[in-house]
Amino acid sequence: MSATPKLAHVVLQTSKLEEMRDWYCAVLKGHVVYEGHGLSFVTFDEEHHRVAFISPPETLEPRSRAAAGLHHVAYTFEALDDLLDRYTDLKSQGIDPLVPVQHGITTSIYYRDPDRNSVEMQIDNFPNVAGATSYMTGPEFDEDPVGVCFEPDKMIDARRAGTSVDELITRKWALATSPDMPSPLTIVAGA
Repeated sequence: MSATPKLAHVVLQTSKLEEMRDWYCAVLKGHVVYEGHGLSFVTFDEEHHRVAFISPPETLEPRSRAAAGLHHVAYTFEALDDLLDRYTDLKSQGIDPLVPVQHGITTSIYYRDPDRNSVEMQIDNFPNVAGATSYMTGPEFDEDPVGVCFEPDKMIDARRAGTSVDELITRKWALATSPDMPSPLTIVAGA
């Protein structure tokens, strides 16, 4: 049996090294480990670097939304309150989400970095892989594998009012409290 690798880091090529570095340090509560020679290495945990940036001497062309490539990178929090605290902290710094989505398997808040790459901040809605896999093979996910939008500020208010996490992490709650929200796909397509 061969060993199973784990994700070590993501490297982004950019002409906006300082802006990208600062944005990721804010969003991930990270810090710079090394910077120089058109490179910057950032970490936010025990790994020596989780996100790195390379800035070639020539100016890069912005990536077209129609181009093939990585769609997003996701970061998981242990608890809903942690995700909502990060949302509040980022909002106070002027970093607004692109779209919050109740996927069913996760409760997620998506952001766009300065180069328009997508970053997902999420929690898992199931305590184990078996529960998530079961949901993904069930009728609600089959009918809509993307999910529905929700309003984080309403979720924060409900949490403060005593609504349980188990209730807040459902599509039912998202639809009941934000019935007029557009489809997540509509928001992403227009962004």
